[in-house]
Amino acid sequence: MFRSIFLCLLALTSTAAADDTCHGALPCALGERSYHVMAPDGWDGVSPLPVLMHFHGWGRTGVHAQNSERIGASTKRRGVLLVTPNGAGKTWDFWGKDTADVSFGDAVLADVAKRYPVAEDQIYVSGYSYGAAMAWRYACHSGEDVAALLAIAGSISQGETCDEAPQQVRHVHGVEDTVATLPIGAGDDLPLGLWRARLRCAEATPQGDWQARSFLTLTRSHWTCANGSVTLDLHPGGHFVPHGWIGRQLDQLLGLTPSYP
Repeated sequence: MFRSIFLCLLALTSTAAADDTCHGALPCALGERSYHVMAPDGWDGVSPLPVLMHFHGWGRTGVHAQNSERIGASTKRRGVLLVTPNGAGKTWDFWGKDTADVSFGDAVLADVAKRYPVAEDQIYVSGYSYGAAMAWRYACHSGEDVAALLAIAGSISQGETCDEAPQQVRHVHGVEDTVATLPIGAGDDLPLGLWRARLRCAEATPQGDWQARSFLTLTRSHWTCANGSVTLDLHPGGHFVPHGWIGRQLDQLLGLTPSYP
């Protein structure tokens, strides 16, 4: 649904610069709800921007992600517009397909396209913990508009049936996470079964270890799929946003040299 709305808005706003009525900690009102938006460093005010819509964790707001070195600072340095919706009651309803939070996400992106020139083919959706589960839920029902899902330590049931899917899925999880377990489907000895089935993936290809910081090693597996790709990074820690993970994904998606932070 968002795509048709976006195309109409893009035609009307293709030469629009930033809307300064809301930015940063000042929320953009959207009906009874709101979201935050933060432009990247050095933007010329006119060029179309890649977008990262990030769903915050439980008990937080969109401002937390903006102020995070591991999320907000990473988008600012990479020319990406950060969009952070505020969950009702500081949480998300990702439990079933009828949740109003999916349409809220659609409305947020449509409103952003009124205010900023957006690169339509570079819309990324991310989230942490409950927010990651919401990002999975959003991609499950509005995934045709998503170039990549970047999920951190959260998911929905692997038994779900998704109407849509993103072009790429990138997920990171700690093997010692006791808050949200690694998403493994029933009878499936490999993780991310929902997306691997939905995207029709082949066997996993190990891609070795990588680090953004010396104290945290991530081990990557990659699936090439008929309808996209799936990537999983595992680390030995628990429930947190790994240093450099969002930045690394954006660097790869945007064709930039990997850097930290």
